[in-house]
Amino acid sequence: MRVLLALGGNAMASPEGRVGPEDQIAAARIAMDSVADLVARDVDVVITHGNGPQVGNLLVKNEIAASVVPPVPLDWCGAQTQATLGFVLMNALDEALRRRRVGRRSVTVVTRTLVDLDDPGFTRPTKPIGRFLSAEEAAVLQEHGETWEDRGAKGWRRVVASPEPREILDAEAVRTLVGAGFVVLANGGGGVPVVREPAGLRGVEAVIDKDLGAALLALTVEADVLVIVTDVANAVLRFGTPEAEPLGRVDVRRMRALAREGHFASGSMGPKVEATCRFVEQGGTRAGITNLENIVDAVEGRVGTVVVPAA
Repeated sequence: MRVLLALGGNAMASPEGRVGPEDQIAAARIAMDSVADLVARDVDVVITHGNGPQVGNLLVKNEIAASVVPPVPLDWCGAQTQATLGFVLMNALDEALRRRRVGRRSVTVVTRTLVDLDDPGFTRPTKPIGRFLSAEEAAVLQEHGETWEDRGAKGWRRVVASPEPREILDAEAVRTLVGAGFVVLANGGGGVPVVREPAGLRGVEAVIDKDLGAALLALTVEADVLVIVTDVANAVLRFGTPEAEPLGRVDVRRMRALAREGHFASGSMGPKVEATCRFVEQGGTRAGITNLENIVDAVEGRVGTVVVPAA
């Protein structure tokens, strides 16, 4: 079996949401214990992950230093966090496998994802990132070409494009490494967004949805199962109401209908539901949504929200 695990930001933060280096290292050890259990069962595992808090930290550094040095572009931030989180996760996974006397090794591939320059997101950026700033602070960054919007009492916030992922450019390297027996970490944060121009590839200031990127990577590496790991055990119908109902096993046709009815918020569970549906509709055996504690059982389809092909 080949599994694509998409780790949410909670997998790299403390339970209270702290993302200091020591918090991320401790969280990685917990997450990789579950991954090591899968690998010990001879499952081929490819891992992708969110990077929102880590990119957020880099953006704060950009903001503080903007009047002294030019801000690092967003695609560079994505590449940096892929490498840094890969390093932390590999250390944790290698140690967890050593304790289990499993001879598999891990590797990180800094991964580029192709997007279209004519994607509507580039015409009118809408994806908010980073923290709120005053008008004066935002103005400094606007001088460097960034797009900021006045959000009222909270202040100004940066917005960027969130284009549709089209192709995982480094997928062949990922497939080769998996075939050679490595546990591969790839496409973190949805991948580093690049466009193809006559002169070659160019990184762009954008954020690819990590869940949609995970679905594309899972299909590209021919995974049997996709599991999106978040901070809740299941997707929930009528979330936040007295009639809330955890969603278990469901076929993709019904999942699409539930999404159209508005059960899943666009900024949280919505992209996860969309990703699981895309994966199953395009040939995946099943896809799951669950929390870190349930990874092993979710891979087997026993817990969490499990999306399966329509009968």
